[in-house]
Amino acid sequence: MPPLTGHAIRPAPGPAVGPPSAVRRPALVLTLLAVLWCTAATAPAAGATEHPTGPAWTAQPAANGPGRDEGRPYFYLEGLPGSVLQDRLSLSNPGPKPVTVRLRGADAYNTGSGGFAVRGAHGSTGTGAWLRTASTEVTVPGRTRADVPVSFTVPQDAVPGDHPGAIVAESGGRSVGVRVQLRVGGPTLAALTVEDVAVSGRTIHYTLVNRGNAVLVPRLSVSADGLFGALFRRDARTLPVELLPGQRVRLTEPWRDAPALDSVTVRLSVTAAGGAHAEATASAAFVPWAPVTGGALLLLVAGAAAVYGIRRRRAARRGAPGDDGVAPATELRQHSDERHLVKAGAES
Repeated sequence: MPPLTGHAIRPAPGPAVGPPSAVRRPALVLTLLAVLWCTAATAPAAGATEHPTGPAWTAQPAANGPGRDEGRPYFYLEGLPGSVLQDRLSLSNPGPKPVTVRLRGADAYNTGSGGFAVRGAHGSTGTGAWLRTASTEVTVPGRTRADVPVSFTVPQDAVPGDHPGAIVAESGGRSVGVRVQLRVGGPTLAALTVEDVAVSGRTIHYTLVNRGNAVLVPRLSVSADGLFGALFRRDARTLPVELLPGQRVRLTEPWRDAPALDSVTVRLSVTAAGGAHAEATASAAFVPWAPVTGGALLLLVAGAAAVYGIRRRRAARRGAPGDDGVAPATELRQHSDERHLVKAGAES
């Protein structure tokens, strides 16, 4: 149905019933309904994301096999040192205009808080440096999908284990990273440590370090014991972190019901697939500093007042007659007069 417009709506001919405003009111209502209909018809659907020139382009691993419309969430490749691994990257442009996408490889690393990030254009020495695309710049016509061949040349001296990376696609100020999980054949070691455990207020801080050559998804359990027994026990749970080989992350564990006054020992136990296991402890003293500080100040004030009172009493005693062993002046004069009388009587 074509949308209705306000200027095409007129009242039906015939004798007017009621005042002129009553005749114009139906036309006004219909005009408003037409405007609302046009707005709803042209508005984008809720949750849809639109690029300024059309729907946003996408990059992902190509569908693995015919008849599959959706690609894989990431690349997974495995090979021995010296091998060449091949795959395809799918670039889709649902918009009406062509899009030129630039491609490059990048190594992956963990951010300080455990996030997944990729190196810059010149910072890769692993998977990002081993990766080659058929073209570093691909122009995808509108409403078209292009599959770009990708190859990974594993060096002869590559270290066995996981080498995470990404294919970075960039166009029009927008960047998309397609994750690559590349494993070099050989012995793998799952090893991690938990370090720098500390308790600060109502938060437990700790550092996880991947000491092996495999990507780890750690599981953490926490316990705390005080002077009078156990304070809490938290069963092992999977952390929202994918710890890459050689990486370290600084994490926290909340402790909302921490004691107000106690001496506590906190124990962290971390495990991961492949037999990785580590433990660490930390001690902390919980003291209600505000009351303690107030009590100490009161004791200091009371002590100062007591010392001041003692000194005043001593000063008062020293200032009293005869306290210092010296007779008053009148008494000295009296003794002197008596001696003169004695001498005078002796002469007479």
